Amino acid sequence: MHKISELVKRIDSTYDPEEQEAIADIYELLKELKVGEKIVLRAVDRLYRGIIRTELMSQCKDPYPLTYACDSGSTNPMTYDNGIFVDFCHCALASTPTNLKLHRYRTIVCSTYSSSLKMSMPTTSGWESFDDGWGRAKMIKIEPDELEKRVPDLVHNLCMYLAESEHIILMTEKIDPSGFFIMDGPLYPKQLMYWMVISNKEVNIKQNKYAQIILQNYIKIMDYFIEKRIPVIGFVKNPVDVQIMNALRKQKVPFDLPWVLDSQFFKNFLSLSKIKHSSTFSSGEMNSRNISSSTWTKSTNGYLSYTNWFLQPNQFYEKFLNLTSPFAVENSFDHKFLPEDYAICFFMVYEPAKKVIFKIEAPYGLIKDEKIRQEIQKKIFFDISINGFPFTLSKADTIAKIRRIEKEEIDTQFVNMNPDLNYNDFRWDSRYDI
Repeated sequence: MHKISELVKRIDSTYDPEEQEAIADIYELLKELKVGEKIVLRAVDRLYRGIIRTELMSQCKDPYPLTYACDSGSTNPMTYDNGIFVDFCHCALASTPTNLKLHRYRTIVCSTYSSSLKMSMPTTSGWESFDDGWGRAKMIKIEPDELEKRVPDLVHNLCMYLAESEHIILMTEKIDPSGFFIMDGPLYPKQLMYWMVISNKEVNIKQNKYAQIILQNYIKIMDYFIEKRIPVIGFVKNPVDVQIMNALRKQKVPFDLPWVLDSQFFKNFLSLSKIKHSSTFSSGEMNSRNISSSTWTKSTNGYLSYTNWFLQPNQFYEKFLNLTSPFAVENSFDHKFLPEDYAICFFMVYEPAKKVIFKIEAPYGLIKDEKIRQEIQKKIFFDISINGFPFTLSKADTIAKIRRIEKEEIDTQFVNMNPDLNYNDFRWDSRYDI
């Protein structure tokens, strides 16, 4: 540790905070960010960053006392020595105040894959009910010619997003339209969408019928919430997007861009020390949020900082995806609104006390209404100020989670198949995993 600390000091001394004074100038480029002729990002209304005092926010009335959240637990893909991949996803809805009847509804999907043409994998034609009809389950398979690589990722994606989308559609009939709805993670299955657009012979998932069903499900979900004007968000706990940084590098901007992830840039942009010295944040804006210019930077424990809303019309990876919604996949999906209404919009929230950043996604069809934009922001600020994290989403995670002991029990149910273990699975006894 002594030698490591010496090496750390050498690395740490290379960081010069003064080098990032241009960060506000970089942010100005996000008003409308293009790659070629295509818009990757543009501000909804105007560019700004704001601050909320959490102590005052927590004294406010919950703008949406009735809140719903959907989450799924997964075994994650389990592999066996005969080459089979299996994943189980278990989806549930939580509500605040607690509604045990809503909590009892469950959806389980099992996805399977084998590269063998001779192995017959079982499926179910419809839903099988359990728990006196409160639960339902389905078994699906991925054909051998649909995947040659990315097998664990796609087995998991199909399993999780089919379970979640089907469960949300089921529960829309049972929720109160005066509520607020939170989805765990991104608004759409981005990785699945990517591989359905950038398909090749090694990842030919586009032809899988359940992949098509999943994307149609998400359009149907957005149709419901946009039509009913019910706020729906995707709460991304660990954003890993690189869209903005890649687009800025593609433009060859005259600024140093040390960040790989977009979230790293936003953390720096929303840092209180950066905002303190910024001329882009007027005292009028600060005072409107009950924060005086003389006291608002004294502590990082009592504030949240956040950005304006952004619209993502297109997604930029190594190739372009037209649109950021399921319409990026060429298909004749049924829909009630214009394709642009399904595009992803987002704003970022930074919690400086824990040094974590969250990305809040919503469809353009909702947030183009300024009142709904403000209501969503106020709800998020309230939940984070009170609990540090949306409480209802934590409840959903608790009731949907498949625990390690349950996963181990699932493994024991396979009497004719052995888990595909390696040395790391048993070299350390769990007692030594500190």
